Amino acid sequence: MGELKSLKARYEPWKNLHAEVEDLRALWELACEAKDEGEAGGIEAALKDLSARYEKRNFFELMPGEVDRNGCFLTIHSGAGGTEACDWSQMLYRMYLRWAERKGFSMEEVDRLEAEGGIKSATCRIDGDYAYGYLKGESGVHRLVRISPFDANARRHTSFASAYVFPVIDDTIEVEIRPEDLRVDTYRSGGAGGQHINKTDSAVRFTHLPTGIVVACQNERSQIKNRQIAMSMLKARLYEYYRQEKERENEKFAQEKKDISWGNQIRSYVFQPYTMVKDYRTKAEAGNIQAVMDGDIDSFIEEYLRFAWSGKQKN
Repeated sequence: MGELKSLKARYEPWKNLHAEVEDLRALWELACEAKDEGEAGGIEAALKDLSARYEKRNFFELMPGEVDRNGCFLTIHSGAGGTEACDWSQMLYRMYLRWAERKGFSMEEVDRLEAEGGIKSATCRIDGDYAYGYLKGESGVHRLVRISPFDANARRHTSFASAYVFPVIDDTIEVEIRPEDLRVDTYRSGGAGGQHINKTDSAVRFTHLPTGIVVACQNERSQIKNRQIAMSMLKARLYEYYRQEKERENEKFAQEKKDISWGNQIRSYVFQPYTMVKDYRTKAEAGNIQAVMDGDIDSFIEEYLRFAWSGKQKN
């Protein structure tokens, strides 16, 4: 049933679009036979609308995966560099949240580890149509070059942070988790949240022993709610892990486990001595770095999806 639902979601929009094209063709033929030029403006406007919808629908074909239409979890980790790296992690996290706002997606933060100047790590859930499909190519190391606001000598610094994106798994996809493979730890939540959240063992951390995958949730007051969210995250992580294992591409999996340093970055964000954002995979560039940091990253996302699709076609 889940596969049928997914296929219908891909097929029916094309079916409806095709029917509208045929209706417009019939209208054009009737106008030609009647030599009625009064219909020209309406036909042209309808054609432009159909063309725009075709381009949008055609773009979705770049995301044909089983879970591409699902929501996703986004995790940001700071690299080496202390305060500078933590500030960059917070900036990167905000960039993705602003992008999600632009798309009209809903967001819920599920875990956050504060640090001096920013965040050490943070995880949020993003729900919206094709949220995972859009963001799956954002996993990797992101590099920042700027004059550090934390350096009294105003020197240029390079910082690194990693993004990791994995899909929300719905009930139609089964992921087996054996109780004996799971270690559960509870602890007191840190950071803001009021008296209750900081004085009870409401935070939950799951460790999947065979794979070493660790997930945590501390943002809810209820330990039961935190357990539910953490289990959802673990299922999503395991689904992604086993999928990558089947494809024998484990070296590309779990970008967060790579060194968050030189040589592994997928994109650079340069504030000084010039302003430019450059993706090393697609060679896409943008000069308006402030717009990018405010969430204007669709051009990079779309370029990567086309790049990945063309690579699959060649193979």
